Amino acid sequence: MIIIQDKITPAIKRQIDQLEQYPKQAEAEFKKLTPIRTGNARRRTNLKNQTIQANYPYVQQLDQGASRQAPEGMTVPFEQWVRRETKRIFGK
Repeated sequence: MIIIQDKITPAIKRQIDQLEQYPKQAEAEFKKLTPIRTGNARRRTNLKNQTIQANYPYVQQLDQGASRQAPEGMTVPFEQWVRRETKRIFGK
């Protein structure tokens, strides 16, 4: 009798667990990339229905590099983080 060890199911379960944590991690990362002066921008950046929402009127200015703390804005570094995390989770 040949016993074949199932290596795929545990790997898929690990990926599912990581993907379930992904939205909260993404929110935390986006907040970390958001410049802080008064804290308003970070306070008003939240996860709602699996979507990161930056709810303040000057979000576009900050994302275009208006702050010395984030000269690339938040979107470009966040996209880089997303690519790295995707490779880490899926091993590519």
